[in-house]
Amino acid sequence: MSIKFLAEDDRPREKFLLKGKNSLSDSELLAIIMGSGSRDETAVELARRILTSVNNNWHQLSLLSIKDLMKFKGVGEVKAISITTALEIGRRRASQEIPEKPVISNSHNAYQIFRNHLSDLRTEEFWAVFLNQSNRVIHLAQLTQGGINQSIVDIRVLFKTALDHYSTGIVIAHNHPSGNLKASREDIEITQKIKEAGKLLNIQLLDHLIITQNSYFSFSDDGLL
Repeated sequence: MSIKFLAEDDRPREKFLLKGKNSLSDSELLAIIMGSGSRDETAVELARRILTSVNNNWHQLSLLSIKDLMKFKGVGEVKAISITTALEIGRRRASQEIPEKPVISNSHNAYQIFRNHLSDLRTEEFWAVFLNQSNRVIHLAQLTQGGINQSIVDIRVLFKTALDHYSTGIVIAHNHPSGNLKASREDIEITQKIKEAGKLLNIQLLDHLIITQNSYFSFSDDGLL
């Protein structure tokens, strides 16, 4: 069914031009991204069906692969790539919304920086924030990418990066794609190794966060540092 047969107010592109982007529903935004519907549905109807399947949650939609999206009737490879690309642009935009050289004074400050990079990934990654003497961020880096259940960090690379940026403190973080916030034995062991290595270089490990889609666990807050 073509959108051109709908009332102008129900056609997302025309509605965008007439009333502005803020007037569009999530389904209408997704419909514009897809560009067209199918023989049986308008783009808006198809978009609404897709969003309903993920409880109208953009984060959940971003977890779907190209193959997952193509399982929806009316979604081919081109539409699936368009959706995934738009969501990736949104993720990158969000990751750049970090205040200029913020100060980390607690675990929530650190979480605000890491969550845009780690909260919606399917595999584990290990990141670090490097701080100056005032606990102000001077560098942010992804150190490793792992599998679904494991991300191993090279402690030498971590501290080389810290030394390269004249850092006196670090906060590390990795994600658990499973959604489990509990620190594993390996998580605890690597944290202690990093802490002890930092003492030798006079670089303090301030915290280690485990990030899930909607929350985080802090080693410091839980007394594990």
